[in-house]
Amino acid sequence: MSRIKSVILMSAAVMAVQLLTAATASAHLINVTAEARCVDEAPVIFFSVSTVRVPPLGIPPPAFDEHANIVVSWTGFSTTVSTVGDGLADGSGPAPATASTIVSATAVGNWTDGFPGGQNAQVTVTIPQDCATVPGIGRFTGGPNIIQILTNGALVEAGASALRKNGELKITGGLTIHCDLLLSNNLEINWAGNHFHLLEHLTTIECSDSPEIDQKPPVAPIDTLVGTGEGRLNGEDGFSIVFTLIDAGEPGREDFFGFVIRDSSGNVVFSAPVSQLIGGNLQAHFDQPHGNKPQ
Repeated sequence: MSRIKSVILMSAAVMAVQLLTAATASAHLINVTAEARCVDEAPVIFFSVSTVRVPPLGIPPPAFDEHANIVVSWTGFSTTVSTVGDGLADGSGPAPATASTIVSATAVGNWTDGFPGGQNAQVTVTIPQDCATVPGIGRFTGGPNIIQILTNGALVEAGASALRKNGELKITGGLTIHCDLLLSNNLEINWAGNHFHLLEHLTTIECSDSPEIDQKPPVAPIDTLVGTGEGRLNGEDGFSIVFTLIDAGEPGREDFFGFVIRDSSGNVVFSAPVSQLIGGNLQAHFDQPHGNKPQ
């Protein structure tokens, strides 16, 4: 056999071995998905890792893969998970104080069939910036006027003189409400000869600042307030209220107000859905008693 022919045959044999190896080796793949959500007023990242083994060409479809040492990390956080059985692993961790972060998943060490690890997948996650409510640094003042459309079953005893055209009932209010449970508050609501007065201190309070609402002027740290408390209806104790205030700028035409008043048994006595003002105004402020208005 000539030397040239021997080289050709040897090259063919090496190529055949390489093709055979490529045809019988499996590919191990890793994937990660993640999102950030608000939990208890703080952003939390939730992730899911999946692993799959892709068999050689002509061999059955991809199968779930197992790996006992997958490191999932992002800025300021790292954890190790295992994908077993269904090739999936889930977890969560606190989000960093940034607008976004990269969530990375890396297979550390060999796979169960001895295939070397090192595979990596990444995804960028946007972190919500408005999870926390704003306690103790804001207050609302104002005198909102809204209209409630009464059905025949909800007509009040005051008679037709209290109603506007088409069964519309005018509701007026006056208030000073603080975003904490320490300071005294005032809320009065009047309709058709009825009067509700809030007791000094609220039961619960939640103040927030939505990026979709522009409440200026003036600048304030909040634009929305939701509160609950106890009060008197027509001088009688034992009533409760949940109410919503929204300041969407001046002169108040875009502001909203609504409430539900219940008796001591929890029955709704009177309510008005959160509605756009027809008059008056709602105004959010920095809470002056705490002296924390920006300079």
